[in-house]
Amino acid sequence: MSPSRPNILIYLTDQQRGDHLSIAGHPNVETPHSDSLVGRGAYFPNAYAEVPSTTAGHRILLTGKEGFAAGNIGYTEKEWLEPRDTLPYILADHGYHCFCMGWRNLHPQRKLYGFHTVLPVPILRDPDRGEYADWLRREGGASAFLDGHGIGNNAWIARPSHLPERLHAVAWTIDSTIEQIERRDPTRPFFVWCSHYPPHSPYTPPQPYWDMYAGREIPEPPRGDWAKRFNVPLPAMPIQASYGKLPAEQQRRMRIGYMGSCTHVDYEFGRLLTRLQYMGLLDNTLILRLSDHGDMQGDHYMLRKRHPYEGSARIVFLAQYPRGMGLPSGTFPHVVGLQDVMPTILEAAGIECPEGVTGRSIFRAVRGEPWREFFHGEHAPNADDLRSGHHYLTDGKEKYIWRPCTGEEEFFDLSKDRRELRNLAKDPKRAKRVALWRKRMVDLLAKRGDGFSDGKKLLRRPNGWSAEVK
Repeated sequence: MSPSRPNILIYLTDQQRGDHLSIAGHPNVETPHSDSLVGRGAYFPNAYAEVPSTTAGHRILLTGKEGFAAGNIGYTEKEWLEPRDTLPYILADHGYHCFCMGWRNLHPQRKLYGFHTVLPVPILRDPDRGEYADWLRREGGASAFLDGHGIGNNAWIARPSHLPERLHAVAWTIDSTIEQIERRDPTRPFFVWCSHYPPHSPYTPPQPYWDMYAGREIPEPPRGDWAKRFNVPLPAMPIQASYGKLPAEQQRRMRIGYMGSCTHVDYEFGRLLTRLQYMGLLDNTLILRLSDHGDMQGDHYMLRKRHPYEGSARIVFLAQYPRGMGLPSGTFPHVVGLQDVMPTILEAAGIECPEGVTGRSIFRAVRGEPWREFFHGEHAPNADDLRSGHHYLTDGKEKYIWRPCTGEEEFFDLSKDRRELRNLAKDPKRAKRVALWRKRMVDLLAKRGDGFSDGKKLLRRPNGWSAEVK
């Protein structure tokens, strides 16, 4: 470990796909600052969301527990009566100065949840109130509003931002983060969770980042042989539709806006890294570059998140070590998730993990120590589509999906088909592999005792189930 306790920086983006990084091999997206971490750190191409929506993802990150153990297996907007053995409480108790800056899907938005300082950018409720909104009107005039672009949250339409780059909420969050670090208690290490809503919709990057992709050839989204039911061309699709066939030009603009947003948050990340370097703090800071879940972006005629497919479930996960840790750097194939964030940070800080943590420090993986054989994810169903509820297992090479409301199974050979074009669940040649994964799911869910498995077979839940674990 480093000679002194390291500073900790979590840089989190909402709804950024794991494949929308240059280092992941994307043909268009440029993310040079995120990619650069691997030079003194680790990149995990097989990182997944335990629950691919935001409230659960943020709770998992702060507890070090997978969704069921953390008490949230879907999307909710309720106050979380958190225990005191969560990440910010523990770090604060061990002398860290803890800040939370930007977008956070914890309710109420201003509840501290163990942090000393919280400066939120409210998105879902009252977007034109709070520190950022007040600053925006001072700097941009009385008519300057966060949502002045005219696009609602979770919409698939896209356009360049109506605001100059310097007035964007992402820039304000970086400015505020730098200001808080400069004003910190210099006798204590800091823990900063810097979080952005983009590239989550609305897809409205500043004009330079829109222009970066507007003239490029945009690849068509993958369309699996199993996805026909989502191919619903409508003369007037709902702006917040979760599936359907978009008109070609609107689909193109959506993807331009999304890719521009991915690069925008990366360049702002670079600005933060540069300031840390100028302040002499970068070498003794553990940096975790993460996203909470992905975005289907028209893959298989699907939009938004919550799905078990690669576009939605695969996440960004990179780390840069404090200088002097002596760990191997590079790309590591291990399956990791947000539950691994807390034990990683606590190991770096020399703090013992509390009981009940299900995650593991990624340092164990990079040192070549035993790791999990496979990864489990899930999501409670939407009220308007019970089929959307699912459980999935993956080792980064294969993926098994089970839908308790309908009993449907899906199986993908990710090693040959990461775009998930062919569902092999009923392929006789794959019957043994499907049976193996089904047995793993039976055994895993039987231990929970919440009605998905009796230890011998998977049990149907035709009426759905709650996102909150009682």
